[in-house]
Order: sequence, then structure tokens, then C-alpha cells
Amino acid sequence: MKYLTYLLFFLLSCMLAQSPLHSQNLLKKLKDKAEDKVVNKVFGDDNSGTTTGTSTGTAASSGTETRQGRMQNTSGGGLVSTPPDVKKNLTAARSSFASGSYGDARYAARQALLGVEMEMGKQVLASLPQKVDGLEVDPSQDRVTSTGIGFVGLAMERTYRSDEKELRILVNNDALLLSSVNVYLNAGYVSTDEPGKKVVQFQNYKSLLSYDDASGYTLNVPFGQSSMFTVQGINYSSENAFMAAAGQFDIEKIKKGLGEK
Repeated sequence: MKYLTYLLFFLLSCMLAQSPLHSQNLLKKLKDKAEDKVVNKVFGDDNSGTTTGTSTGTAASSGTETRQGRMQNTSGGGLVSTPPDVKKNLTAARSSFASGSYGDARYAARQALLGVEMEMGKQVLASLPQKVDGLEVDPSQDRVTSTGIGFVGLAMERTYRSDEKELRILVNNDALLLSSVNVYLNAGYVSTDEPGKKVVQFQNYKSLLSYDDASGYTLNVPFGQSSMFTVQGINYSSENAFMAAAGQFDIEKIKKGLGEK
């Protein structure tokens, strides 16, 4: 035992000269190990699987037991997304306004507008074809979102797909996207620095067609006051094939459904 103590102090002296932090860690480990040896010598080795105080403390600090003890959620239907009731909110807006509760009146009026826009978006999606270029619509991907502050926040999305191809439709009001597209449309030409973009005519609308090896074809068609019709096609063999698929959507019909001029 005396020789073991001398050996420990010798090793500690060497390590302290290298790195204080490393030495502290090593000191703790050696101290714990030495204590275990003393306990085992006094009480005898116990191989029955009982966990020592040191290892128990490590397991508790790591949080492994806590994580294993928590139940994992495996069911639940999520939140119900129901558009606001337009008539109910209009009635509430009138009542709140009459009583002088202008904050409540404004909130109810915005909820009514939100309900109108959500219904408008649903109607536009319903007017789109159920099958395009042999691709079936994926109902689970239909999306209508709105901020309730006018058509500025309204967006509609639909996806058609097969095992080989995908066609995604997006109708929205995106000022940033509209501004970037108009840069090309107003210029009337395409820079040789960006060979993947060009200006095309689509159903009497000047549009921007682009291609990327990773994302495929994208057609952006500004229409109305500040709206954008976007078609994205993946795995289309050629520009003509993609444009033929995009041509199955009627911009004027979409425009009318949104009340755009």
C-alpha cells in the first residue's frame, strides 16, 4: 500500500507539470479509484452488480434515467384549422362598434376578412384541374394561408405528382419576389451572366422562366395589381414539355376568382 501511494504521488507530480486542467481531472479519477480500492479492501469486493456511489452520481448527472422515464407521444390529431365564421364576426364587429369597444370591433372585422380570404383561396384551389399532364393532385399538400390584412397576405398552394415528376402551383402576393422578377421583365433582355433565366410570353403575360439543375423549371407570371402565379416543375425533359403543362392553368380564371382587375 505504501508503494502504491508513492507511485500515485509520482504520477501526479509529472502530470501537474503538463496541464493544470488535465491534472485536476486525472487527480479526481485517481482519487476515486483509490477510494474504491480502500472500500473494497475493508468490506470486500462485491460483484453482485450493485452500483457504487460514483457511478450512480454520473448516471444521475447525465440525465439518462430521466429521458428514459419520459413517455414519447405517439398519437394525436394536431390542431384543428377552421376558418373564422364571417357572419358571426361581422355581427360581433357591429355590436362592439356600437358599444364603443373599438379594439374588439377591429379584431372581429379582421377575423371576418380572414374568413373571406380563406374561403376565396379554397375556391381558387377548387377551380384548378384535378389532373395535369398525367399527374394526380395530392390533396394533403393543398394550402391556403392568410394574414387577414387584404390579399397581400393570401397564398394558395397545390402539388401534382407521380413517381417520376412533380408540378407545384403557388398563387400569392410576394412583394420581394415580384420586385426581383420585374427587374428582368422591365429590362427586356437576359444577361449572359445568368443563362438559366429568360423572359417569355405566357397567356398574354410577360413572364420569367428559369431553370436550375437541382430545382428544375420555374415560371413566374405577375398578374393583376401585385399578384404572382408560380409554376415549378421537377424532372421535365424539356422547356416545351414544362410550358405545355403550365399552359393547362388559366390565369384569367384565377384572376377572376381573386377579384383582381
